[in-house]
Amino acid sequence: MKRFSSLLILITACTYLYGQPLFPADGEVYIKSTVPRIDVLIHPDTLTWIYDNVESDHEFRAVFVFDNGNVHDTIRDIGFRLRGNTSRYSQKKSFKISFNTFISGRKYYGVEKLNLNGEHNDPSVSRAGIYWDILRQSSLAGPRYNHVQVYINGNYHGLYINVEHIDEEFAKTWFGNNDGNLYKCLYPADLTYRGANPDLYKFESGGRRAYELKINEEADDYSDLAHFIDVLNNTSLQQLPCALEKVFNVQDYLKVAAVDIITGNWDGYIYNKNNFYLYHNTATGLFEYIPYDVDNTFGIDWFGIEWATRNIYNWAHPSEPRPLFTRLMQVPDYKAQFTYYLKQAIQQVTSRQDFLDNLFVIRDRLQPFVATDPYYPLDYGYTIASFNQSFEAGTGAHVPIGLLPYLQTRNTSALDQALNLNAPPMIRYIRHNAPLPFQECRILAFAEDENLNSVTLEYRINGGDWQQKTMTENGLINKTTSGGGTFIATLSGMDASTLLEFRIRATDNNQVTVSRPCDAVEYTIPALNPLMLYINEFMASNSSTIADEYGEYDDWIEIYNAGGQPVWLGDKYLSDNLDNPVKWAFPDTTIAAGGYLLIWADGQPAQGSMHTPYKLDKDNEEIGIFDNEASGFALIDGITYTNQSTNISMGRVTDGASEWKFFDHPTPGSTNSMVGIHEIHIPGLIIFPNPNNTGSLYLTEALDISVYDLCGREVIPSVTSRSINISSLKPGIYLVKSATGGIAKLLVN
Repeated sequence: MKRFSSLLILITACTYLYGQPLFPADGEVYIKSTVPRIDVLIHPDTLTWIYDNVESDHEFRAVFVFDNGNVHDTIRDIGFRLRGNTSRYSQKKSFKISFNTFISGRKYYGVEKLNLNGEHNDPSVSRAGIYWDILRQSSLAGPRYNHVQVYINGNYHGLYINVEHIDEEFAKTWFGNNDGNLYKCLYPADLTYRGANPDLYKFESGGRRAYELKINEEADDYSDLAHFIDVLNNTSLQQLPCALEKVFNVQDYLKVAAVDIITGNWDGYIYNKNNFYLYHNTATGLFEYIPYDVDNTFGIDWFGIEWATRNIYNWAHPSEPRPLFTRLMQVPDYKAQFTYYLKQAIQQVTSRQDFLDNLFVIRDRLQPFVATDPYYPLDYGYTIASFNQSFEAGTGAHVPIGLLPYLQTRNTSALDQALNLNAPPMIRYIRHNAPLPFQECRILAFAEDENLNSVTLEYRINGGDWQQKTMTENGLINKTTSGGGTFIATLSGMDASTLLEFRIRATDNNQVTVSRPCDAVEYTIPALNPLMLYINEFMASNSSTIADEYGEYDDWIEIYNAGGQPVWLGDKYLSDNLDNPVKWAFPDTTIAAGGYLLIWADGQPAQGSMHTPYKLDKDNEEIGIFDNEASGFALIDGITYTNQSTNISMGRVTDGASEWKFFDHPTPGSTNSMVGIHEIHIPGLIIFPNPNNTGSLYLTEALDISVYDLCGREVIPSVTSRSINISSLKPGIYLVKSATGGIAKLLVN
């Protein structure tokens, strides 16, 4: 792996962008231009046991082989088991592959688990994937996917859909953080109010919790979910928008609801109180709604209901409460915005001829693998004729209609049912760059409306008079949105301790105006490390450098006191998420003037007072020291870093200095200024213009160039040229890297 230095920043630039989903590339694992082959090698007796014990979630060791024509990898000691609910009893099973069950922290191209779904209910084997395509084209977060051939012990088990697993890695990939609570919500998760006690939402159904916590399981704290459900159910309709938007990403949910109804997703929340996740996004403080398990869509029916013509506003279950949908439909502005999103999805995605034509591209790509799938016929007697027919007509029983006629009927009926409502402007993804003293403040927001007229920043400084500044569209328009985009305004730098308050106002051509958030955002310009505490050196992948008191080679962080006085740390915090300061409190200890303190970031707090409950991620992570509660948990020092290598530390060139470098001779617990430290130097790269708002980047010579965000994700793949089109980049800081090792910081504004 080529190594390059990350940038030291006191507030992470990733936070600047995390108001909205990050939309990772499909990459090698989810490539769609081909149908990769997955082989699982497992002892035959173990495989027999798995098939004989379908309710078991026990994971067995196996060998995994992946071949997509571009990469061919073999990985040993993966975990293998069945997955699903009713599908466990089907002839064509679904499987889960886990790369980190037996080797902690291991990932394959950034993912820890694969869900291989047999899709035995769906003769097209395509409905779930088409749903995810619509969600992605509507700029909503949802699992990546592709189709794969699955072989077990050399025997072809058929065509499967490979769906990204929703877990802490998914949260990190899509939202940039993964320490918020993630709830897997299964039947009967109706989001009705059960009482103020958070433990009331830990009730079980079918031997598992309806709201099953998947992150922070040890804490098992449901207070955030209980508060959200309380606000949703018990706030008056008049006050609901301001109250709910403080705890829930309402706008994105209205878009998901529109997609659910267009696709006939009756097995989700709105009709069946089932199959969704709620993630408490620590970057925004809001719950995100994430659908999953969407194979019962596009006309598949077990109830005798015409999903293609069901009324879009009365789509919920008729005799059971569904407050997340029904209460929102009782708020006129939300009903109008839902209608806007539904029309938008139909007009810009599901009725487009290229989208409909792609159904048959999918059919033709998958056909050879269905034709030889030995398990495809076993559950419902499907044949290759059933597969071909399913795109244009129903196949009978629970599939009364084909994919294309369903979409055509649903599009037409939904548009006929849609009321002629004037949706007020929609404002979301409000964020700022968390400026330091005298650093320019950039405030961004996404605003849209069918007839958007203006977007204005309203702000005041230190409680003074409210001022206004017109926000300009920065050219980074969401391609699925005709009437909106990302808007930006900049303010001059301010002194430390300055209080900035702001909100966004949008007006349409009908002079309808909306301001968000209801309570202005408050940000106090931080002081520059008055305590002189520094993150001085760290290692995110330690296999042999230094062991803790238990002989374990764990991640570590070195703190340095550059001041002339000792500092008591007992009221301060160390976190791996700059949006969540209080993840770990320092023990009652003091760091001497000029002293060093070594912290083990090993996820094993029971091992001692200097062990944190989290580990560091070698691919991308944040580290921050935060002051006490009285200061508002002010950031003292912080860093965002990307790709780290095993047994290579990253540290300041000299103790407390601003420049960082990689060290192949780490110095945990002692000075970085020792003679003989080997620094790994990174050559520079000349790019211009920089900062850049032109959409084009130039080099002094033609080079093989890639562009990465500060979370280590490749946002512009390798291209050899003297000029690069960067119009797709959102405002922020990026790393431009050449194949020869050169690197440069790029600021896009």
